[in-house]
Amino acid sequence: MKRQRRRRGLTLLELMIVLIILVGLLAIVGPRLLGSQKKADIRTAQAQIGNLESSLEMYHVDMRSYPATEDGLNALLQAPDDERRAKNWDGPYLNEDKLPLDPWGNEYGYEYDSEDGGGKPRIFSNGPDGEPETDDDIANRSKDGESDEESGSGSSDE
Repeated sequence: MKRQRRRRGLTLLELMIVLIILVGLLAIVGPRLLGSQKKADIRTAQAQIGNLESSLEMYHVDMRSYPATEDGLNALLQAPDDERRAKNWDGPYLNEDKLPLDPWGNEYGYEYDSEDGGGKPRIFSNGPDGEPETDDDIANRSKDGESDEESGSGSSDE
């Protein structure tokens, strides 16, 4: 009399089939998930730039000018050294104790040409690649002064 062996676990062939199915599913779903993350990061950067822009507007109302490029966005957190100008400063203009980083861990850039005749400052992120002046940069306006809505640049979802 032979005893029947109880089969426990999976055979190697069954494991291979399961792995092939999982790899196939990841190949189909993976790029969609990564694309969604990239879009979410871009939208986060755009929102943070918008918040910084609003904070700069409040600074501008109090100080009657935007911070110089050299002072940068730190002017939103620290009063100016000049006592006469510091009287008007009503900051900090951000809720955080330090400046936010973009979704890729880099600092936001800031440029303001005071001789621009009342133009607004440029706030920008170097985007996912971290390299300045590439196609993936995200900014509130282009270098030549057009806003993103006018120029259509700086925030592609690709």
